[in-house]
Amino acid sequence: MLVTRNSRSSNAFIVFVGVTLLVLCTAPLWAGRADLRFLSEVFLYLGLAYLWNLLAGYAGLVSVGQQAYVGFGGYLLFALAINVGVTPLALLPVVGVAGVLIAIPVAALMFRLHGAYFAIGTWVVAEVFRLTAAQITSLGGGSGTSLPVSVVKSIASSRSGRESLSYWAALAILVFVIALVFWFLRSRSGLALTAIRDNELAAESLGISVWRTKFVVYILTAGLTSILGALIFLQKLRISPDAAFSVNDWTAFVIFIVVIGGIGTLEGPIIGTLLYFLLRETLADLGTAYLVILGATAIVIMLFAPKGIWGFIKERFGIELFPMTRRVVKKQSVQTQNTQTLKGENRD
Repeated sequence: MLVTRNSRSSNAFIVFVGVTLLVLCTAPLWAGRADLRFLSEVFLYLGLAYLWNLLAGYAGLVSVGQQAYVGFGGYLLFALAINVGVTPLALLPVVGVAGVLIAIPVAALMFRLHGAYFAIGTWVVAEVFRLTAAQITSLGGGSGTSLPVSVVKSIASSRSGRESLSYWAALAILVFVIALVFWFLRSRSGLALTAIRDNELAAESLGISVWRTKFVVYILTAGLTSILGALIFLQKLRISPDAAFSVNDWTAFVIFIVVIGGIGTLEGPIIGTLLYFLLRETLADLGTAYLVILGATAIVIMLFAPKGIWGFIKERFGIELFPMTRRVVKKQSVQTQNTQTLKGENRD
């Protein structure tokens, strides 16, 4: 008997991902500026969805305040780029580290709350971030600010060059986020996280540090969310408190993506992101009716597929694209293999 994580579907998916990445890497050569901006937006939303899924779907930390770190990352990037004079793309690692550091005291405070109180607390923290940003007069106060022309040109001299670099940065951070989440969930920490999700009391009785595991997940997602927020507003070239800390744009839509795709799965955010952008591009001209249709779609999916679209597919067909679950596969004995080899030689 052989224990493995791979399957035919996961092996085929790996090949598909490799080919898709090669095509996406060459997009600046064949796609227009509007297409690059759209693809970048898809990448950034997918990255946010993966991080929220890790936070809520695996760690059980249902946050409605992740816009705090999106806005924090955007504002910090603008502040450093304007005042320090360093090209914005080079500041992304600094933004990520700062996001981790700011999340440490926030986590120490928020982890005193549980359930709905934790969710409300994260939203309150995000509002504190928004009100603080509105008081920074050097960054435009409540009306916000734009990146100076000199800072924009420091990214690349031409507009097409800036669009390409921003696109590649968004694609790179998405690949990094997915790879990191995948690696984390396959590690011992990911096993501990799964145990905590299934039964927190049982996990703690087995010696798993529930608080520490959740703390690591929270600050990790905060740092990466800050980088994604920085890239979001780097592409927009303008930032304001209301846009940076919008609960609808950076949390509500992300929750919608994860829930309809399949919370607690690695495939779910991909399905949810594709469906969200399909609905948005098709129905956006309907105005407020578009939001009503989004809500109705979420309700219907939750009624008929409580675990999301991919959760339904996985339960019904047993398909898994990311090699996560261990399977027992029958392995031919050496004697059987030798017998088959001899028969083959005799036929020859």
